[in-house]
Amino acid sequence: MKVEVHPVTKERWSDFQTVMGARGAYSGCWCMWWRVRSRKEFEGSAADRSVRMKRAMKRLVDGGVVPGVLAYVGGEPAAWCSIAPREDFAALERSRTYARIHDAPVWSVVCFYAATSFRGQGLMPLVLKAASEYARDNGARVVEGYPVEPEKRMAAVDVYMGTAKAFEQAGFREVARTANGKPIMRKTMRARRA
Repeated sequence: MKVEVHPVTKERWSDFQTVMGARGAYSGCWCMWWRVRSRKEFEGSAADRSVRMKRAMKRLVDGGVVPGVLAYVGGEPAAWCSIAPREDFAALERSRTYARIHDAPVWSVVCFYAATSFRGQGLMPLVLKAASEYARDNGARVVEGYPVEPEKRMAAVDVYMGTAKAFEQAGFREVARTANGKPIMRKTMRARRA
């Protein structure tokens, strides 16, 4: 399967909306869960939250922030990966569970989301590899993720941070465990040869 990956920019907002669907992915999140300054921003009904989080994400994109990358399969927007410098994720930075291993700069992968028609096709490792290359091309030396280790098939919402197997397939290795026992997986990025 040939996958093309592009950063989410103003020009690709419509494609981002296509992947996220009418509800904005999981519970109207629009992939803002790790970016918000306070969990209070998620209070209220799912419909209300979806409107607010969509606006918040649109403000980021319109302001020139690239919140992640979109994967295209056969030219169709198929999947999303939230990847950025760790400090862009305010909730991640506050988290005791996902505390930093050390002070060295890292880019974090905090979410995957595939449009319904593209699920179960093995996109996650392909997107993760391409997202890591995007991060490298934008200065990342280390990319980090916090996947789950499913023992059986899980709902998409339960694997939104990725699976350890997908990270391994994309060249990541476990370097530590979180406070809740999830692996912290990293990939050291080498500069692209000229």
